[in-house]
Amino acid sequence: MSAQGGKRLHGKVALLTGSVRRNGRAMAQALAAEGASIVINARSSQREAQEVTAELETMGCAAMAYLADVTDETAVAGMVDATVERFGGLHILVNNAADRRQRPFLEIGYDEWRKILSVILDGAFLCSRAVLPHMVAAGGGSIVNIGGMAGHAGAVDRAHVATAKAGLVGMTKALAVEFADKGITVNCVVPGRIGGERPASAGEAPPPVGGRGPLVGREGTFEEVAGMVLALCLPSGRFITGQAIHVSGGMYMP
Repeated sequence: MSAQGGKRLHGKVALLTGSVRRNGRAMAQALAAEGASIVINARSSQREAQEVTAELETMGCAAMAYLADVTDETAVAGMVDATVERFGGLHILVNNAADRRQRPFLEIGYDEWRKILSVILDGAFLCSRAVLPHMVAAGGGSIVNIGGMAGHAGAVDRAHVATAKAGLVGMTKALAVEFADKGITVNCVVPGRIGGERPASAGEAPPPVGGRGPLVGREGTFEEVAGMVLALCLPSGRFITGQAIHVSGGMYMP
C-alpha cells in the first residue's frame, strides 16, 4: 500500500449514482474507507443524500451530494463538471441507479418500458460517456456497472428490468474492449438475493432461480456487494475487466 495512511484509493475521486440506500450507500462507505473522495448522487432524495454525505465526512472523507436525474443528459454533464471542479478529477464511476418495479409483461405500457430502460441503461450510457474523457485524461480509471440476476436468469414480472440489466452486460464488454488501452477497466457486479429493507417500488424479492436459493444458506449483505465493487476499483483489481461477477452465494452460476 503506497497511499497516504495505507488507504489504497487516496487521491481518487468516485461518483456513485443511486447511492443513498442499500448497496449504493454501502459501496460509497467502502470506497471512502479506502480514501476516495465521494460524490453521492440521487434523483430527488436531498435529505438522504445529505445524510450519507455527512456519514462519509465523519469518516474523514471528502464528500458531496449532487441531485441529478441520470436520464437527463444536461443534468449528468452538470454533475460531472461539478465533480471535477470540486475535486480536480474523476477516476471511479459506479452505475447503480435503477428502477426495479414489478409488472406482468402484458401489462407493461410502452412508456413504463422506456422509463425502466432509460434509468438503468441510458443512465449508465450517459454517465459513462460524460466520465470517460476525464478518466482518459487521468491515465486510467474504473467503471463498475451494477447488474441484476434477472438479466441472466430471467424473472417473472420483470421483463423490462431483465432487459435493461442484460444490456448493461453488453455495454460493459464493449467499453472494456474499447478503453483497455487507456488504462480503464469496466466490469459488472451482479448481486443475488440481498437482505435488508427493500424499497416499495421493488416489490417482493424475486423467487429463487430454478427453485434454488443461495447455496450458502442465507441472503447476502450490502457490505458483501460493496466489497466486490471495492476490489475492482483497487490497484490490485487492474487485471480484471469485461467481466460480469456474480455475488449471489452460488444462487446462480454462469
